[in-house]
Amino acid sequence: MKTQSDSCERTRWIMLGLAGLTAAIAVAMPTMAMPVLFAEMAADLDLTVLQIGAVWGIVSLAGLFVSLAGGTLGDRFGTRRMLTFACLGLGLTGAARGFANDLPTLAATVFLAGLFSSAIPMNLHKVCGVWFSGKRLGMANSVISGGMALGFMLGSMVSATVLSPWLGGWRGVLFFYGGIAVLMSIPWAFTRDRPVRAHADSTTHAAPSVSIRTALAGVIRIRDVWLLGLALMAFGGCIQGFLGYLPLYLRDAGWAGARADSALAAFHMASLAAVLPMAWLSDRFRVRRGVLIIATAMASVGVGLLSVTSGAAIWVGVLMAGVVRDGFMALFMTTVTEVRGVGMRYAGTALGLAMTLLRLGGLIAPPLGNGLATIGPRLPFVVWAAMGALGLVALALVGPSPAEARVGGGRGR
Repeated sequence: MKTQSDSCERTRWIMLGLAGLTAAIAVAMPTMAMPVLFAEMAADLDLTVLQIGAVWGIVSLAGLFVSLAGGTLGDRFGTRRMLTFACLGLGLTGAARGFANDLPTLAATVFLAGLFSSAIPMNLHKVCGVWFSGKRLGMANSVISGGMALGFMLGSMVSATVLSPWLGGWRGVLFFYGGIAVLMSIPWAFTRDRPVRAHADSTTHAAPSVSIRTALAGVIRIRDVWLLGLALMAFGGCIQGFLGYLPLYLRDAGWAGARADSALAAFHMASLAAVLPMAWLSDRFRVRRGVLIIATAMASVGVGLLSVTSGAAIWVGVLMAGVVRDGFMALFMTTVTEVRGVGMRYAGTALGLAMTLLRLGGLIAPPLGNGLATIGPRLPFVVWAAMGALGLVALALVGPSPAEARVGGGRGR
């Protein structure tokens, strides 16, 4: 006879699978379709490299407006309502990008789609925090980040070389991805926000909803949340600028279109392969901050290598930066929820604040780097590597979480 505990155990894995699938096909694939479609879009709409960088950065501008609000509203109204609404809105506005006929309309529709896509990730990670805890939380978050990595890889592999010829160009690809996001809103409408009753291994599943004012007041005074957010801003800006520019840079360097896109796919393939081992290592030894520092250093060095290498050596830098990208994100999301004073009560708001800073980095980095490409095509990589290095400083100032302090004898705050 099935017990309530068995039913809840089955439901938690269904929720995790749905969250990972949403990350992959509703968020990541259409996001990474843009860089590989930029060449088509630039030719069709007569865009310059700097304008392309600005369009790529507009997603992050949208995130500045909604990331904090999306997390806070998730705390207030529940992840089910937020994810249903966000997936539906993302599908409609994402498809609207296919109607763009010049730079202003493209920028406007990309901005609108970015408003909804920016509200999804922190709510997916809150789903993990609600349904999983303790030693399984890092692994659960890695499923979301792994879904992102898989979606990024597939989006960069098939959007320009398979879907565009099949669907009649870049506009058809964006219509296709919009339809997928709309469909993903349906299962979220029939889920629930939390287990019927908390499991014995969790102290956070039944966290009650809190007012927006209370959540904001509780989070903005926590120093380590700000430091982690600054580290994410630096790391994310480094990667965002790099990913948007890489296919264009390689094409201009003489690489064939398919080969240039394969470098982007290899970046995400390396990330996908490493995300689960990184999460296991972090859960096993409770060394989240140390792994984050190593990952940030590797990303910065990998991006920086492209400023001094050419030919086959480019693959070294691409893979070095790629192997840590989504593992970093999985551990980061877990680390934020484990900061003293956050927990599941304020998880959405804390993640939203961090994601807002991530979007700020993503807004600044692409046009800043791309603008230097007219001086030298390798200079953007220098700028983005320096941004990554700044993230190391912020991480070094973060104190140990309660769990790390217990394991390593660190000094808690």
